[in-house]
Order: sequence, then C-alpha cells, then structure tokens
Amino acid sequence: QVQLVESGGGLVQAGGSLRLSCAGSGRTFSGYAMGWFRQAPGKEREFVAAISWNGGSTYYTDSVKGRFTISRDNAKNTVYLQMNILKPEDTAVYYCAAGGRLETVKQKIDILYWGQGTQVTVSS
Repeated sequence: QVQLVESGGGLVQAGGSLRLSCAGSGRTFSGYAMGWFRQAPGKEREFVAAISWNGGSTYYTDSVKGRFTISRDNAKNTVYLQMNILKPEDTAVYYCAAGGRLETVKQKIDILYWGQGTQVTVSS
C-alpha cells in the first residue's frame, strides 16, 4: 500500500512559478512510475507529466513542454513538478499518481494509487 500526499499548490500570477511535491509512504515507492494529472472544473482529469521508476525517462503533455519539469528523489520518497511560466489555463487541482509502468501511467491506465490533490490557481 502506498499513500500519496501532494503539497505546494497555491495562488500565483501568470508568468510565475510553483513547485509541487508528492510525498509517498511505503518502502516500495521507488518501484512505481509516477505521474502528475490535473482536473479543471467541469473537465476530465488529464495527464500532465510522468516519470519512470528511476527517473531515466519522462513524458509531458504538449501544453506544458518547456515550462514544467517532473523529477523524483527515491531516497525521500518524493516526486516533484516544477511549474514555470504559469498560465491561467494551468488552473486546476493537481494530482499525483503511482502506477506500474510509465507507458500506462501516461495513458491514465492501471493507476494504482492517487493523491488527494492540491489546488493551483493562476491569475491573469
């Protein structure tokens, strides 16, 4: 069993930055591929970024490429999402997720664990 707890959300002006963290419990954290998803009001939860178990591979949705960076520190059981040049359309609740493989996490398939989410609001 893995529990995921996100933090770092908040209110920021357009063009600003935030760093989200997702702390995982359990000794097997390093065995999971991890992802970040977001859900805006009235919309489906969508993929944002994913990282392989060892950090060697990453994927991003097109709208955040060049602005967001996903990383992980398995010694701290934590995955991060550095978000730069934020836009109002990035406003959403951001969730981290753990799954077995990078390819399935990025497709939101076989997600084993979800965090509770953290709100990110970008003002124009």
